[in-house]
Amino acid sequence: MGEPALPDGSTVDAVRVAAIPVAGDDHHAVLMDLIGAAHYVLLGEATHGSHEFYRERARITQRLITDKGFDGVAVEGDWPDAWRVNRFVRGRGDDLSAAGALADFRRFPHWMWRNHDVVEFIDWQRDFNARRPEALRTGFYGLDLYSLRSSMQAVLRHLGQADPAAARRAVERYSCFDHFGHDSRTYGLMAGLGSSEKGCEDEVVAVLVDMRRRAAAATSVAGADAEEAFAAEQNARLVKNAEAYYRSMYLSDVSSWNLRDMHMAETLRMIAGHLAARMGRRPRLVVWEHNSHIGDARATEMGQRKGELNVGQLVRERHGDDAVLVGFSTHQGSVTAATDWDGPAERKQVRPSRPDSYEAVMHAAGIERFLLPLRGTGRHVDALSQSRLERAIGVLYRPDTERYSHYFAAQLPRQFDALLHFDTTRAVEPLERGPAWREPEAPETYPSGL
Repeated sequence: MGEPALPDGSTVDAVRVAAIPVAGDDHHAVLMDLIGAAHYVLLGEATHGSHEFYRERARITQRLITDKGFDGVAVEGDWPDAWRVNRFVRGRGDDLSAAGALADFRRFPHWMWRNHDVVEFIDWQRDFNARRPEALRTGFYGLDLYSLRSSMQAVLRHLGQADPAAARRAVERYSCFDHFGHDSRTYGLMAGLGSSEKGCEDEVVAVLVDMRRRAAAATSVAGADAEEAFAAEQNARLVKNAEAYYRSMYLSDVSSWNLRDMHMAETLRMIAGHLAARMGRRPRLVVWEHNSHIGDARATEMGQRKGELNVGQLVRERHGDDAVLVGFSTHQGSVTAATDWDGPAERKQVRPSRPDSYEAVMHAAGIERFLLPLRGTGRHVDALSQSRLERAIGVLYRPDTERYSHYFAAQLPRQFDALLHFDTTRAVEPLERGPAWREPEAPETYPSGL
């Protein structure tokens, strides 16, 4: 993609002229016009731990639900954990509070969804739904595939109640994983390195085939709970895809990344298909994920040099302009992130952006918060089309090696349809603030997880 460009005065001036300050709801009106009649709106984040990103995504989503009739939000979270939230916001299940509905989000990084901004949105969604007929209530769904074990348990619970004979077959098939212990990564290491040829691939496919047959039957039987049948089928599909993901992750980073994003895009299609069957029309869905998943990978060095694809690319290829991709960026501030995988949440300082980055261009524009439309033509679109560095902070943040850990080259106008820039951001507040989150930051040196 060439050497990243340094910002020049004409580029900064073009951005300043095109920028729409984030003040009141004026920028929302412009964004709503840009979205138009699109059925998919993908809202990103430059970090997994910035308050402003979570709050603004929630505000945009509320506007899309109330003004444009969007039917739900799909997030970068595990399916069974999010399904519990889905039941809560739709007025089902036993949880009495949003924090309680989020209780299954205990796997690292728990602060991504167990934080005060998400609680506020979920409370709003439940209140909104309570004023609508059940068939028209909006949903909350998970797209990710890390929940191998909990999804197996969810399948077995469903079958135990719905079809004991099928449950016994599934128990026998899933027992294949018992030979590898209870850690999904251990399974991936042993199966991926050839200690067990195909691992448990045949077994998880067989369970999914059974579940698809049951789900098809549930939709045609009077009184059958098609919602729970759909959830169980998706858990079985997740187990199949997670098995392949963990088996591949020790062989090729690109392969496992692609399998994960292909699963998330497939899950989004399954949600859309399920809602279409229930409502008799095409649904409209919001997606919350990291910029690295929702920005078109073809406009990044990961896509061009490493062969990575992502959800944004796959949704664009399938839906074209019927999908709107919105990125987020920040120049400096604080962030909630960990130092090591499975480590505690810490409140860390975000270094000011590099001078050869898109974030530096946005900072130089001198506007604290703004929306920058990128679809179509314009002097700023041309000026930003030259490749520059872009920062990505995931669940890990290691500032001491930030150039190699957290920056990649991209072409912003090809990557997103719009960008929301917040020059200074602050750390999202976890529901459980451990001692590490309160303590000052220490130097770090490790790549980020997205």
